[in-house]
Amino acid sequence: MDVEQVTDELYGLRPSEFTAARDAYAAEARRAKDTAAAKAIAALRRPPLAVWAANLLARERPEEAERFLALGEALREAHRTLDGERLREASRRQHRLVAALVRTTAGLAEEAGQPVSDAVLGDVERILHAVLALPDVAAPWAKGRLAAMPETAVGFPAVPPGTLTARTPAAPAEQPEGHDRKAGERAEEARAAEAQAKEARAGLARRERDRDAAREAEQAATAAAEEAADRLRRAEREREEARTAAAAAEKTAQRASTDLRAAERAVAKARSAAEAAEKASRRHERGE
Repeated sequence: MDVEQVTDELYGLRPSEFTAARDAYAAEARRAKDTAAAKAIAALRRPPLAVWAANLLARERPEEAERFLALGEALREAHRTLDGERLREASRRQHRLVAALVRTTAGLAEEAGQPVSDAVLGDVERILHAVLALPDVAAPWAKGRLAAMPETAVGFPAVPPGTLTARTPAAPAEQPEGHDRKAGERAEEARAAEAQAKEARAGLARRERDRDAAREAEQAATAAAEEAADRLRRAEREREEARTAAAAAEKTAQRASTDLRAAERAVAKARSAAEAAEKASRRHERGE
């Protein structure tokens, strides 16, 4: 069995169709005594709805996916080299393109008969940001075979202030005292706003960590439930096979019992015939 072909087919199915199709292929491989293929296929995990939708985008819009992957490479290179101009341009493209692709994904999912909610689209956006930042997420997504939500933080690390190359501003002209006071007030307001923004970012980070932990717990529980279901199905198959074997053995035993009784009757009949022949022979010898 071609595991690569089967894998590609399975990850193109809707999540509700995945498990039954996977189990059918695994069973077919077991019947063919292809143990390696059966094990590899049985190990495939059903993707969550958001992951399926993101895979659908990569499969149905390969040219857009290729441009998106190229943007990810540009962003990663700009972060490595701290190229300020490239970072700013790639970041602008990133936000526009992610928003457009999320909208495209929503349309594709609806066309495929599996509409998705805003919450799911939020997870799709998270996946796309991970595709840009993380090559190990980008690679399976490019094939439409991403299996799970990214477990690591999404996005690029913050660049320390002052690291990027920037133009040096001209020295400010001398300003009157009132202007200095207003400038100081604006600076104070800016600092307060920055402090609030920092607190909000910290709160958001905490909520995202809580959400990620909950998602990981849900994925672990789903995987455990699927594994338990797999074990139950295997046990049921083995029980049915044992029941069939027992029934066949019972029929064989009944046939053997019938044959034994027939053989015993034949032996008894032959013994009677032999005894009768023996008696006739003795009478003949006596001249009777």
